[in-house]
Amino acid sequence: MTGDDARFMALALALGRRGQGRVWPNPAVGCVIVAPDGRIVGRGWTQPGGRPHAEAMALAQAGAAARGATAFVTLEPCAHVSARGPACADLLGASGVARVVTALTDPDPRTAGRGHARLRAAGIAVSEGCLGAAAAADLRGFILRLTAARPEVILKLAMTLDGRIATATGASRWITGALALRDVHALRARCDAVMVGVGTALADDPDLTVRDLGIGHQPVRIVLDSGLRLSPDSRLGRTAHQVPVWLCHTAGAPPAARAAWAARGARLIEVAPEPGTGLNLVAVLAALADAGLTRVLCEGGARLAAGLIAGGLVETLVTYTGPHVFGGDALPGVAAHGVTAIGPPGWRLIDTTPQGADLRSRWARL
Repeated sequence: MTGDDARFMALALALGRRGQGRVWPNPAVGCVIVAPDGRIVGRGWTQPGGRPHAEAMALAQAGAAARGATAFVTLEPCAHVSARGPACADLLGASGVARVVTALTDPDPRTAGRGHARLRAAGIAVSEGCLGAAAAADLRGFILRLTAARPEVILKLAMTLDGRIATATGASRWITGALALRDVHALRARCDAVMVGVGTALADDPDLTVRDLGIGHQPVRIVLDSGLRLSPDSRLGRTAHQVPVWLCHTAGAPPAARAAWAARGARLIEVAPEPGTGLNLVAVLAALADAGLTRVLCEGGARLAAGLIAGGLVETLVTYTGPHVFGGDALPGVAAHGVTAIGPPGWRLIDTTPQGADLRSRWARL
């Protein structure tokens, strides 16, 4: 890998991130086509809904200038033809590009090395593994969906300096300020879905939408509600026909509640129960992955956060810390989950960024 290879692949990765939250169940891929003299002649990223793919967009922009050029793609070009378009490996092969540089092998069994092989069979030089770790982080949800039957879970917590998410009386608006809230909305926009537990839905009656960013796209809104206690007259229920609402529940949920939510346009997903906690979280995530989701942002509450962390189901933790101290009688950000001894660190700090008077910290699970 040369320095130029890394530079152009970094650009392809940045382009690919533009599709995050909009392309599921497909991966958010980026592609850059570079002429022999170093000029960028084509750029593309996976389009909303998953098609056209990044390679098709970049090749269409490059046109005849793709001949003899190098294509930088963040994921191995697909090798399967679908009703929505040809295989990208074939498109590249027919374009006249001289070289293809990729970051990762596609775990999809329909491709899984076949795309690289097809390119080489067409006489194209192929270089693999350029910025592979960065691509794996960007595409983690897609990879997990195919290899572990679950989406990537990003857990967001807005907390006080002493780790509390509400006062002793339940007041929680607002622990953090306007800049932090705006950042949360941007994070929602980059995820396929926003998920909360029924306790949070009942206490806050949230919208769980992206607002004030000029973005029309909205993530799926998910509530984990084993007994369907949330009213269809809630904000989520009243807007379910405009923005998708999915409810995960058990077989014991009342038929009348199911019918009422179905009439609102919600999607009902029956999953296995978990004694004492309501829903089996592994089963929940498997159902969400089966439905095509790759990136899920969890926004509460404390019991759901504890269950996800204890189960090793959170990949990234994003905390927004506000300048308050509520004390020991306030609600903790994460409920008790049986920690009795201090083990090795479980999280690695990615970065910290001030958000006005607040501080955002991002952590990756080790």
